[in-house]
Amino acid sequence: GFDIVLHYRSSAAQAETLAGRIAALGRDCTLLGADLAREDEVAPLVGRAGPLGVLVNNASVFERDEWHDADRASWDRHLEPNLRAPFVLMQSFAQALPQGARGMVLNMLDERVWSLTPHFISYTVSKSALWTLTRTMALALAPRIRVNAIGPGPALPSPRQSLAQFERQCASTPLRHGTDPDEVARAALALLALPSVTGQMLALDGGQHLQWAPGDGAGAVE
Repeated sequence: GFDIVLHYRSSAAQAETLAGRIAALGRDCTLLGADLAREDEVAPLVGRAGPLGVLVNNASVFERDEWHDADRASWDRHLEPNLRAPFVLMQSFAQALPQGARGMVLNMLDERVWSLTPHFISYTVSKSALWTLTRTMALALAPRIRVNAIGPGPALPSPRQSLAQFERQCASTPLRHGTDPDEVARAALALLALPSVTGQMLALDGGQHLQWAPGDGAGAVE
């Protein structure tokens, strides 16, 4: 197992609860609060955490906008935490990695980078750019650091969905089910255990990236 440095923005109480669960498993858990939309808070995070062996860029903003209403505010709201912050953290991680050590970065993406839709413009741009950055940094940081990604499909209902809409979305995938969050954790451990894998994304989406069709107008498809 690993000792954990857990980042949170505003959910301090939930982070404390999770830290307690991790401690009960016999691992240390350090909590660091920061707003990933603010680079002055992002830049010192790795230094505050101490030397790391694995960096997981998991935090993300996911709000809906369309071509006609996306503006600078929605653009920045997605691009700063979803793209700029992971890049700054990867820079700091690579610079702080102890001499002779090997590391891995895991970026949490979205299956939609392989199956574009006309919706969620700013979000899609941020995740698609992070997918390109994943491969670029895999080249730049080799051979000491591997950089990979996971692209989940429907794993949890979004705030815009009812449970029935989420279940319909999961049932619409080729495998007729969504993504169990535990499966994402298992995939992360698998990528850690595969030293020849870098610059790749594992899509955990029930095959959703293989197809796309317009939604039913009820917001079922996110």
